[in-house]
Amino acid sequence: MIDRYLHDIEIAVEAILSNKLKSALTALGIIFGVAAVISMLAIGNGARQEILDQIKMVGVNNIVITPTIDINGNGSADEEINGNKKQKKYSPGLTMNDVNAIKEIIPSVKKITPEIVVNSFVIQNGKRIPAKVIGITNDYFNLYNINLEKGYAFSDYQNEFGIPVCVIGANVSAKIFNKEDPINKYIKFGHVWLKVVGVIKKSDVSLSAAENAGVNIVNDNVFIPANTMLMRYKNRSIINSKKLQGNSFFGGYYLSFSGQSNSSDQNYNQLDKIIVQVAETEQLTVTTEILSRMLLRRHYNVKDFEISVPELLLKQQQRTKDVFNIVLGVIAGISLLVGGIGIMNIMFATVMERIKEIGIRLALGAKKIDIVAQFLSEAILISVAGGIIGVITGILFSKTISKVADVTTIVSPMSIVIAFGVSVAIGIIFGYAPAKRAAQKDPIESLRYE
Repeated sequence: MIDRYLHDIEIAVEAILSNKLKSALTALGIIFGVAAVISMLAIGNGARQEILDQIKMVGVNNIVITPTIDINGNGSADEEINGNKKQKKYSPGLTMNDVNAIKEIIPSVKKITPEIVVNSFVIQNGKRIPAKVIGITNDYFNLYNINLEKGYAFSDYQNEFGIPVCVIGANVSAKIFNKEDPINKYIKFGHVWLKVVGVIKKSDVSLSAAENAGVNIVNDNVFIPANTMLMRYKNRSIINSKKLQGNSFFGGYYLSFSGQSNSSDQNYNQLDKIIVQVAETEQLTVTTEILSRMLLRRHYNVKDFEISVPELLLKQQQRTKDVFNIVLGVIAGISLLVGGIGIMNIMFATVMERIKEIGIRLALGAKKIDIVAQFLSEAILISVAGGIIGVITGILFSKTISKVADVTTIVSPMSIVIAFGVSVAIGIIFGYAPAKRAAQKDPIESLRYE
């Protein structure tokens, strides 16, 4: 039985080789169908990856830890039991020690930065402008995809020892320095002169759009190392007599920052925010749970912090994935369907042209199953050959498109497997009908066919 089918396959191969041009034209539908599927999927995967990367840059993988200010000035929270207030255990609040511990202990954390914010004024050459001064580490620039137009970010030495340097926003640079090069110039904030080491590239995102997406507009900000802020300006974890009396006493100096009130002195947290970025979105839930337990333990079971994740961005990320999966699936289906219809049409035409051949085989003792096997084998062989050539062509198309159009293309192994597998399936599905029609021909009528 096996030898019989092998003989049918041999006849199919001979028929293909004897009609090379027709076989090649038949295969073209599959070749370009598979190539179109692979190249379109590569373009789609590249576009999806770029969009998801941009969403990640906005902060979809970020976990934000903020203090909850419902406390007394002594760094403890109160609870009421039977009408009497009972003081909870002391909590150090959010501190740089928390940042260091998270960085060292939790392996899923990719980047982490503290944030200490002061709204005040910066001065240079008699010019005084309002600005938000933020104490951070260099990871902050990577977390929010902030690029420098000139200069450089903080060095490890500047970060560690609190050197008075700053990176300024584009608007701050334009207002204070006008057409001058601000690099290595100085601006005064509080009692300290800060050396400008970098200027941030101007952001063109509108304020309303940015707020809706949770993006921090950096054009009017001044960034300094977190340790510079703590050592020279604002360290709420330091308790002294002046602070207890309601004065702001930072680093040995009495400072008055606009926007601060006596109520802010009740905030004992060293940091205004801790921003944690995980490597993959799937790690957000687990990492959030670990962070909650870890911080609760470090704060002596005082729940004086809040952990949040960007739910809207997560939903947008999932929606983007779903849309691209649907679009790419439809493109792949249409491309392969066109190729399959082409094979079926040409195979039907082939049956009509070879009616006499079919009649001779049937007259010589061939069974209907032999005729089906012969024509089905031809369709499958053409589909397989077309699929292989189509895979190679699709990969070449993808690389060419990437170089010529300067767009990202990603050829995934799964797209190759799917395209090739579907091309073989098409050979079977669309080749069966013509093969069955050939087998149903009456031998006598076939021999009389001119």
